[in-house]
Amino acid sequence: MTATALGFAGIPKADAQAPKAEPQQQAQPARAPTADPRIDLATLKAQVILSKLGFSSGLLDGKNSAAFKGAIRGFQESRGLGPTGRLDAPTLAALKRYDAAEPTKTITLAPQMIAGPFINPTPKDYADQSKLPGLYYRSPLEKLAEMFHTSPEVLVALNSRETPLKAGQQIVVPNALPSSRAYDIDDATWKQTVAYLNVDAQQPKADHVVVDESEGVLKVMDGQDRVIAQFPATMGSAQFPLPIGEWTIKGAAYNPDWKFQPELIAGSKPGAKEAVVPPGPNNPVGVVWMDLSKPHYGIHGTPEPQNIGKTESNGCIRLTNWDAARLALMVKPGTKALFRK
Repeated sequence: MTATALGFAGIPKADAQAPKAEPQQQAQPARAPTADPRIDLATLKAQVILSKLGFSSGLLDGKNSAAFKGAIRGFQESRGLGPTGRLDAPTLAALKRYDAAEPTKTITLAPQMIAGPFINPTPKDYADQSKLPGLYYRSPLEKLAEMFHTSPEVLVALNSRETPLKAGQQIVVPNALPSSRAYDIDDATWKQTVAYLNVDAQQPKADHVVVDESEGVLKVMDGQDRVIAQFPATMGSAQFPLPIGEWTIKGAAYNPDWKFQPELIAGSKPGAKEAVVPPGPNNPVGVVWMDLSKPHYGIHGTPEPQNIGKTESNGCIRLTNWDAARLALMVKPGTKALFRK
C-alpha cells in the first residue's frame, strides 16, 4: 500500500500541499503524545477510564465537551455521587482505583488496519449512494479514527501531519483497546466488525434502556433500575420528534443496508425516489440497526460520529458506530426501551 500522510487523508490544511512520502527502510517510532492545546491528556485519560467502565463521551478527544460532562454525570449516578458533571474530589476518588489506565497507546500498524476498499468522496445523494458497491471509509485515516474511537484531527495531533500510514509504522492512538476479544458471536462478518471497532467482548446485560431527551443520552439499566452504561445520542427533531413512550427492541440487523424513503426523511427533495443504500460503516445507519416496535424507528450507528448530540435525527436514536455495536452486545430481542423527555 502506498504510504499516506496522516494530515492529508481528510484533514484540510490551507497553507501546504501534501508532501510526497519519502521511502523508508524501516518504520519510524511514533512521537510521544503531544502537548497540543486541543488535547488535554488528563481529560483524555478520564475519558478512556470512563469509556472502559461503560460511560462513553463519544469521541476520545481530550476535550471538556458536553458529552464528556454527560459521561461524568452518568458515572456519578451509577456510584451514588452528586451529579455535578465535573471531576470533583469524590469522583476522582471513585476513579482512582482505575488510575493505571493509560490515555494513549503506541501501536504498530498491521496491513489490515489500513486496508481498503475506500471511497472518497462519498456522494451525498442517496440515489448515487445506492449505486456504490458499499459505503466504505473515505480513507485509512478515517478508518483508524473509528477503530480508536476518535477523530482524524486527534490522530494528527497525537502524531504529525508527516506520519505515513503504512504497515509497520508506529503511531500513537487513544487507548480504546479492549480487555477481551472472546466474542460470543456466530455471524463472522459482524464478529469482524465488532473486533475492528475495538469493542470489548465483556459487556453487562441490559434489563432495559432509557433514552433521555433532556440529557441527550441513552442509559443502559439493570433489573434494579441502576445505570450500568451510558452513551451520548442524537434523538429526534422538530419534524420527527423522539417517540416518547415505552417500546421494545425487536432485534438487530448487523452491517445493514438502508432503504431511503423520502417521506420519512426531513429535507428530501421533491420528486426524490426510494433507494436502497448498501452496507458499510458510512451507511446512513452505520454498522448496526436495532429495530424498535415503533414502525420505522430504531437505534443505530452513524457515518459522522463527531456530530452525535449536535445535529438532529429523523426521530431515531443515533450513536457512534462503536457505541452502537457495544449496545448491540448488551441487548436482546424483547429488551424494553423507555423514551422520555
